[in-house]
Amino acid sequence: MSIEKVREYFKKFDKENSILEMDESTATVELAALALDTEEARIAKSLSFYGGDSAMVIVTAGDAKIDNKKFKEEFGVKAKMLSPEDAVKFTGHHVGGVCPFALPDNVKVYLDESMKRFETMFPACGSSNSAIELTLPELEKYSRNIKWIDVCKGWM
Repeated sequence: MSIEKVREYFKKFDKENSILEMDESTATVELAALALDTEEARIAKSLSFYGGDSAMVIVTAGDAKIDNKKFKEEFGVKAKMLSPEDAVKFTGHHVGGVCPFALPDNVKVYLDESMKRFETMFPACGSSNSAIELTLPELEKYSRNIKWIDVCKGWM
């Protein structure tokens, strides 16, 4: 199971017991916000895209949407999300549980500026009913992100 890979990954940081597993689904921003009793914007969406012969994961605030023009300016290609099958193939996580943790080394992770207005965020942990609350510095460290980027719109 993907959540077990994430739990194992967090052991090296002594954070495996910080993973929250809910009885209800957290597979969408709306469901995660309800399950975690927080605002949708504080749910860290992990969006997976094709990136050459591998994939990239962009983590955004729950209320943000990818801006295709900004994406193309940043990466030089049109944004194309992974199919559900390719999400599993490239990231090891199923859609609804894709997260920036325990990824293959060739998957690049980027954090979007839309999250910088919050002290903590709630990314998934490899399943459709899990999350972890992390500060932004923790999210940077544990996701092994390449850099902060600005490729979203629609958030306030």
